[in-house]
Amino acid sequence: MTARVLVVDDILANVRLLEAKLAAEYFDVVTALNGADALEAVSRTRPDIVLLDVMMPGLDGIEVCRRIKSSPATQHIPVIMVTALDQPEDRVRGLEAGADDFLTKPVNDVALFCRVKSLVRLKMLTDELRSRTGGDPLRLLQADLGQADRAPGNILVIDNGATLGERIRTSLGGLHDVRTVPGPREAAEAFIEGDPIELVIVNLDMDGVDALRICSQLKSMEQTRQTPILIIVDPEDRQRLLRALDLGVNDYLMRPVDRQELLARVSTQIRRYRYTERLRTSVRSSMEMAITDALTGLYNRRYLETHLSHMIDHAANRGKLISVLILDIDFFKSVNDTHGHDTGDRVLQEMAGRLRSAIRSSDLACRTGGEEFVVVLSGTDLQTAERVGERVRKVVASRPFLASAGCHLSITVSLGVASLTPADDSPDDILKRADQALYRAKREGRNRVSLSAA
Repeated sequence: MTARVLVVDDILANVRLLEAKLAAEYFDVVTALNGADALEAVSRTRPDIVLLDVMMPGLDGIEVCRRIKSSPATQHIPVIMVTALDQPEDRVRGLEAGADDFLTKPVNDVALFCRVKSLVRLKMLTDELRSRTGGDPLRLLQADLGQADRAPGNILVIDNGATLGERIRTSLGGLHDVRTVPGPREAAEAFIEGDPIELVIVNLDMDGVDALRICSQLKSMEQTRQTPILIIVDPEDRQRLLRALDLGVNDYLMRPVDRQELLARVSTQIRRYRYTERLRTSVRSSMEMAITDALTGLYNRRYLETHLSHMIDHAANRGKLISVLILDIDFFKSVNDTHGHDTGDRVLQEMAGRLRSAIRSSDLACRTGGEEFVVVLSGTDLQTAERVGERVRKVVASRPFLASAGCHLSITVSLGVASLTPADDSPDDILKRADQALYRAKREGRNRVSLSAA
């Protein structure tokens, strides 16, 4: 993982130590020796994460963190406060200033890289979401994601003891919904029931249960692999901790569990899960927009051109049948000219609904432009396709379209039908034959189905 890390500490030896450790893992490291230089470096270099010492002369780490988090241009940059082990009040002040996490001195390598990598991934998700907001890159961060941060999380604790789940619930103080299950079978049921699980907390030291196997199973199943896992581990159990991180566990807490540390870890992992899901939804929506017609919800011409080629190759290689319908709304221009384009849009939307009702769910229905639609019928010969076309024609003509309140329009369609021929047929060939049949239907009086001559 490559990312730019800003290390801030007024003691040069501390800076050089962290710089060496991070550089060895191929991070790009920027340094600052005081608070003022740190703010200038944040503005100039736009780091992916800031490691910020609390105790510094002049502007201390708490004030630097507060300024980073109060600026719309930098508030999305994760900040890890570096505190002394015997100063828990610094953790509270840091979290109140907006810090995302904290490390205690002396900084442990496992903790350092686990926290940095986790927050860098979160930053990358945030950047991707920001880039998808178009001309206003802060709108989504400040509105949607801010709201997501405030909503209670849905947490599943896996522990066959009697107290861990209740301790976590008490420590979180009602900020999140916590449910405890004793093992993997009950955990699988919890993922099926109710709202999505946003974080799994696993006790690594359960009696008679291989907790590492549970973590492995969660990371290997499609339904659960995106859900972050936080493990509770004993300080001396370093070997199993490293094994858990290798398996894909996202974060860990050492016993005894510190409440502020628990709050920080839980907040980071739930935010990461929500940002991941938001990004996946955004990508899925973008993909749908690229292949579907916004007005009717049918597939568009781009999708037809790509998918029809695959369908023809598949049918030709296996000796299967395939047919195409092209239909055009009769006299549609007069609908727009007489009643307006809003009415025309409603007619197109109802046309799409009637078309879906007259074909199989496995058939490919597309709007290719204007008032023209194409349906690809897999496993269908020319005569069967003709009957399907006739069914579509009757469904359209059987009752008037509701154009607006009190206004009903009689709508008809003309259809052309063509089927795949054995010898080297291409998408353009079959569409051209169906199009020629469509124009024949129009010439012969419209509101009819015409078959391709070939």
